[in-house]
Amino acid sequence: MRAKALSAEEHGQLEKAVGHEFADKQWLDRALTHASTGSSKGANYERLEFLGDRVLGLCVAELLFTTFRTAAEGELSVRLNQLVSAESCATVADELELHRFIRTGADVKKLTGKRMMNVRADVVESLIAALYLDGGLEAARAFILKHWEGRATRADGARRDAKTELQEWAHAKFGLTPSYRVDDRSGPDHDPRFTVTVEIPGVAPETGVDRSKRAAEQVAATRILEREGVWQKPSAER
Repeated sequence: MRAKALSAEEHGQLEKAVGHEFADKQWLDRALTHASTGSSKGANYERLEFLGDRVLGLCVAELLFTTFRTAAEGELSVRLNQLVSAESCATVADELELHRFIRTGADVKKLTGKRMMNVRADVVESLIAALYLDGGLEAARAFILKHWEGRATRADGARRDAKTELQEWAHAKFGLTPSYRVDDRSGPDHDPRFTVTVEIPGVAPETGVDRSKRAAEQVAATRILEREGVWQKPSAER
């Protein structure tokens, strides 16, 4: 069954949110259509996602290259990987409330956790491709700068993955591996909240809350790293 096109009102709401008036509204329809609707490859966002991922990577790499003029390649790579991650893209999708417009099959509507996070992230990449195809690189770059420039300059932007950092620290200091436990899952399917606790024998545990299990684990791991002085807290949080 072909997915129903977005209404004129929905087109207007999306264009206002992304800051671009589309000459070809079909790009918006494709960017918000999941393959589970039964739409053909030319009518869902799979191919757009492929292109949008590359456009996002290029624009963020350019942003980092010009912003951090003395940073080494390794630092730039860490920052890039964090900024183009599924978590970052899904957060942008949530800020834009794109879940209100994503058209999926009934099976996908029931998905929660990381898989649903990936759908939201994919839609952001697809939307970037739609902007690129409709308005050129400048339209895509303007959108990316608006939503990624602030993230790029955050104090913790060059940090490694928190779970990896915590595991290496725990191994080196105690010869132990951190364990993670899901304490609670609440909220609707489209906007879940996971509460996760990380424990290391001999170390006080910490808890994290976020939209996915993995993101909550990262929050909990970050709290231990900052509390134990492995990482320095961003100045705004001190």
